[in-house]
Amino acid sequence: MVGKGPKNETHAMRFLVSRAACFVHPKSPLSSMATSTIVSSVAVTRKARLRGVVFDMDGTLTVPVIDFPAMYRSVLGEEEYLSVKAKNPTGIDILHHVENWSPEKQRKAYETIADFERQGLDRLQIMPGAAELYNFLDSKKIRMGLITRNVKTAVDLFHQRFGMTFSPALSREFRPCKPDPAPLLHICSTWEVQPFEVIMVGDSLKDDVACGKRAGSFTCLLDETGRYSSDDMASAELEPDFKVTSLTNLQSLLEANFDLIP
Repeated sequence: MVGKGPKNETHAMRFLVSRAACFVHPKSPLSSMATSTIVSSVAVTRKARLRGVVFDMDGTLTVPVIDFPAMYRSVLGEEEYLSVKAKNPTGIDILHHVENWSPEKQRKAYETIADFERQGLDRLQIMPGAAELYNFLDSKKIRMGLITRNVKTAVDLFHQRFGMTFSPALSREFRPCKPDPAPLLHICSTWEVQPFEVIMVGDSLKDDVACGKRAGSFTCLLDETGRYSSDDMASAELEPDFKVTSLTNLQSLLEANFDLIP
């Protein structure tokens, strides 16, 4: 029973405010307003629950080895490449771009893309910090999935070569591809978790962050080289919740901001 008096009333209020905070949807537009109101009156240490992490593969779990500008030039030709690049400063969605081409032109484009990807497989390297992060999340029983626009062959080789298992692991054979939220929502459904209990981690604003945002998940941008400017992230759909410069930094970020509860 809660007794009378200012001290007990303060404790009761702290409990009620903390309870109220628990019922604010983490990704709701009200969450930031509710958080600022609560913090201004009572110190609340409640963290969002994180039950799963979904990773991009190329450039996130693996060192980027595919020369994408060269690939795009080969597929599009120099003139069209420059035109498309100017209209899409945050990156070219080559798979979407060729969708409406004639069947023969599409076939040649996919052959060119596959050739570049095969060259990348020969030089496949794991990203520094990826193995340590995988082992940490595995020790916490946190689910780990993978979404890539690469082919299933590349995903299978990644699993075999580095001894890691991400499940589900969706390649571009799963349609529609990211940035559509469908693959991330499929993983959440398979895991039987809510999208706001998951974080999407990747090195692309237009693919990974946009996918996570559209699904209603937390998002973390891996930007090792300072590739993206604040202007690139000006759009609400492309503004990540978190940003790191290495996977090594991601473990401490997750521990500081989430309750890691499977």
